[in-house]
Amino acid sequence: MHQDQYLVEMIKIRKKFGEVQALKDVDFTVRRREIVGLLGDNGAGKSTLVKILTGIFPPDEGEIYFEGERVNFSSPRQARKMGIETVYQDLSLINLMNISRNFFLGREPVRKIGLFGLLDMKKMNNECKKELDQIGIRVRYTNEHVAVLSGGERQAVSIGRCMYFGVKLLVLDEPLTSLSVREQRTVLGYMERARELGASLIFISHNVHHVYPVADRFVFLDKGVKIGERIKKEVSADDVTEIICSGKATAKSENPK
Repeated sequence: MHQDQYLVEMIKIRKKFGEVQALKDVDFTVRRREIVGLLGDNGAGKSTLVKILTGIFPPDEGEIYFEGERVNFSSPRQARKMGIETVYQDLSLINLMNISRNFFLGREPVRKIGLFGLLDMKKMNNECKKELDQIGIRVRYTNEHVAVLSGGERQAVSIGRCMYFGVKLLVLDEPLTSLSVREQRTVLGYMERARELGASLIFISHNVHHVYPVADRFVFLDKGVKIGERIKKEVSADDVTEIICSGKATAKSENPK
């Protein structure tokens, strides 16, 4: 194992659903403070791989190491306790709750008054604003409802929440879908800021132009098989597109250093 080099190491991962071989002997790694673009067309196995990593599905075969320790997550809660958080397309935010309530959802601080415990709204609002400011996220008021936020602002709250609770690995599943060009650029900036603050990121996408600007390395899946990986300096955005479309990683070295 490469404990010092890798935050995540998945070895020979296999997963089958009925007669469908979703993943076949897939090796996948994430280094510390690295953004990895996990790429492939629809049905390539991208989401299945990260769902295994985050405890939603068990692998049929294979090994998973996190910070050099072998792990076998049986639920997303276990993965979260280790510092792995996922931001999905639907963002998992509750529209009728305000920003700070969403920020602390499931982890709300409580202050005791006699025998009773009440939500510490003052702390929630202050801590929420402080963390969002640190990562460069600007919101008007932390007590306004999430429903009034734009798609980019919602992504910002999700990323800020993960950083506040000490995320080590942030998994983003098609995070730029349905965002405007300006919002896409802003969210990419938040991702780079998260890396600067010490997190590693997996950016799942089938859109090359979304992931190419920020990724350090690209890993390609096709029909459940890893067909190659490239570091950014080896390939252009057009090269990456061709690999996805052809299902063949024929250019450059297979094992970038």
